[in-house]
Amino acid sequence: MKHKIWIAGALIVAMGTAWGVTSRSGTAGTTYRFAEVTRGDVESTVTATGAVQATETVEVGTQVSGQIAELYVDFNDRVEAGRLLARIDPAILEQEVRSAQVSIARNQAELDQARRELDRATELHAAQVVAVGELDAAEYRFALADAAYQSAEISLERAESNLEYTEIRAPIDGVVIARNVEVGQTVAASLSAPVLFVLAHDLEQMEILASVDESDIGQIAAGQEVHFSVQAYPNRNFEGTVRQVRLQAKTQENVVTYSVVVAVGNENGELLPGMTATLGIVIDKAEDILAVPNTALRFRATDEMQEAVAMTGDTAQSRSAAATGTRARPETGEQRPERAAGATAGSGGVGTLWYLDEAGGLRATRVRTGLSDGVQTVIVSAPEGVLHEGLPVIAAVTTASAPSTTDNPFQAPRQGQGGPGQRPGGF
Repeated sequence: MKHKIWIAGALIVAMGTAWGVTSRSGTAGTTYRFAEVTRGDVESTVTATGAVQATETVEVGTQVSGQIAELYVDFNDRVEAGRLLARIDPAILEQEVRSAQVSIARNQAELDQARRELDRATELHAAQVVAVGELDAAEYRFALADAAYQSAEISLERAESNLEYTEIRAPIDGVVIARNVEVGQTVAASLSAPVLFVLAHDLEQMEILASVDESDIGQIAAGQEVHFSVQAYPNRNFEGTVRQVRLQAKTQENVVTYSVVVAVGNENGELLPGMTATLGIVIDKAEDILAVPNTALRFRATDEMQEAVAMTGDTAQSRSAAATGTRARPETGEQRPERAAGATAGSGGVGTLWYLDEAGGLRATRVRTGLSDGVQTVIVSAPEGVLHEGLPVIAAVTTASAPSTTDNPFQAPRQGQGGPGQRPGGF
């Protein structure tokens, strides 16, 4: 049995993989699954979701009612400010203009007549032919005629403006992202202006309106980096920047969220309005540091592993180094800190890492941990010379028991991290 285990270990080493190693101790082979210590960057993020939208959009409506007679643009068309987008049937409004013009003519005639009567009354009053009362009455009729004429002018201007409103023109340069009408459709502007088109000013600059939970909003600030993905490109990551944290809270089903505006570049036009984005807002970052997968920190050793390490006599030193964040100089015993570059001391907690030394002996070391991205955790400090980039640390152990002698074909042999009859332990 030992000979077979040795051959299996030699084959694994020869294949150049450190994923599993077989122990020589005991009558049953113990296989470790390893995770590797790496060097790189670790980011702590706040996750959120939101919708991609244009930075500036304008809803184009109509101020007059009528039937859509012509459409001149469609979806995705680029337009310039002032371009004709649609035309409402102007027949009724043209009639109102003509009616206002007739009213102007009538009131002009009445005004001229009132002016002549006033001039005559003024001359007769000067010759002392008519009384002052008749002169006052003539002045009053002239004032009324003049006011009626001015009112008719205003009505004509209103009718002409309404006629101009039958031509729906673009208020800005942009792209048509929505067209809500068809030729022949009747629009009514009596209560509110119906939205005929939606124009996006510039699709090369987009924004994401993300909803962030109240428990995380205190960590968000303008200028933070944002990584996000959209379902249309599942294998790509896009970049953005927090532009604004809005103070208005939204409550839905007793959950309070705040809106965070993320500015996004879209020079290639790959992001489309309305896409759902999954965001990671970077709230902290450590660069060029040693990190270890969280599976290795969550690993709990078996009793046999703890006994094996206790026999080496270095357990107390490992515990002390991790608890204080220091290491001992071999020659003097003086304690001095050893921290990973880019990590922040004092953050996180402590953990135990298990590994095999050069001779294949089982070892354990206590480390101080820092920033975590949910997959990897920064190593803030560790005993000198123990951890290095590429070191395989134990993430799991599987103990292979001897063949079962039970006659029950439905009873499978038990396998577990601590082996049959063992319980997980801690160091």
